[in-house]
Amino acid sequence: MAFEIGIMTFGEVTEDPVSGTLRTPHQRARETIELAKVADEVGLDVFGMGEHHRSDFVGSAPSIMLAAAAEATERIRLASAVTVLSSEDPVRVWEQFATIDLLSAGRAEIITGRGSYTESFPLFGYDITDYSELFREKLDLLLRIREKNPITWTGRLRPPLVEADIAPRAYGDTLPIWVGVGGSPASAVSTGTLGLPLALAILFGPMNTLQDSIQLYRAAADQAGHDSASLPVSMSVGGYVGSSTQQARDTMYPHFARFMMDHNHQRGRGMLLPRDAFEAGASQAGSYIVGDPEEVTDKILRFREMYGLNRIIIQMGMGGMPQKDLLAAVERLGSEVAPAVHRALGDA
Repeated sequence: MAFEIGIMTFGEVTEDPVSGTLRTPHQRARETIELAKVADEVGLDVFGMGEHHRSDFVGSAPSIMLAAAAEATERIRLASAVTVLSSEDPVRVWEQFATIDLLSAGRAEIITGRGSYTESFPLFGYDITDYSELFREKLDLLLRIREKNPITWTGRLRPPLVEADIAPRAYGDTLPIWVGVGGSPASAVSTGTLGLPLALAILFGPMNTLQDSIQLYRAAADQAGHDSASLPVSMSVGGYVGSSTQQARDTMYPHFARFMMDHNHQRGRGMLLPRDAFEAGASQAGSYIVGDPEEVTDKILRFREMYGLNRIIIQMGMGGMPQKDLLAAVERLGSEVAPAVHRALGDA
């Protein structure tokens, strides 16, 4: 497959730390669909929508947002980023994403995850002590639904299914199902053992922080009889494409720092991000992909080589960034960075 470049959003509702503006949930929802539309128009490959069940996000129902994006776009792939499968019902997840797949003529993808944000567990009546078993059991059911219809299935934490007709089916032969992993070695091993595509994510830290995870994933896949070289691997990181290095960093920093303070996954414990720590993350060895188009191109290519990636997804616009600044970065990513990456890889 040709190397893919995409963007994702959590749809946060955050006060802009520069202007003090706080957009309404309605504005953020409409801006999210506009973001997908622009990403599609400039030729990006993937648009991802996160799932969070709090009032400071508009992404509690990502399948609905992606369905709206399907109607506003023509070719871009539409992915959850991620579906918190542990607190969802796999039957309903399949029905929703298969419907998006029909609406979009085969552009839907499910990226499943355990969820680093855990507010959905009590919200939907799940015991957090079943965190790992819930995911394993529900992923098994989701994969079985994809493989066969009707389906008979029995588990411990969900009522059984007996010759259940689960519809609609996907637009094409299948519906891609990835597993999102944020660094847990055990999760990387279990994903490799299943032979499923791996969607890695780095929020902060060194660029090479997940190298052990990718090695464990590939070793587990090979040991289980899968061809690890043929399994797709994606990476999600924070970033911004500016007109210059300084403009990119000056634009991203205050908003990213506000995101880390207001929305960090450690509930109630925001993370203070000093400017020097941000600059370290934006450096050659850091995980942020931020800079002018040439720098961003170079960082993407180095990420690809380091991890053997098939896809990279950049989370942009965090922390109340004005929509005009976000869309300008997306346009640079699609019109300048993506063609340069493809030329370097011989995909153009």
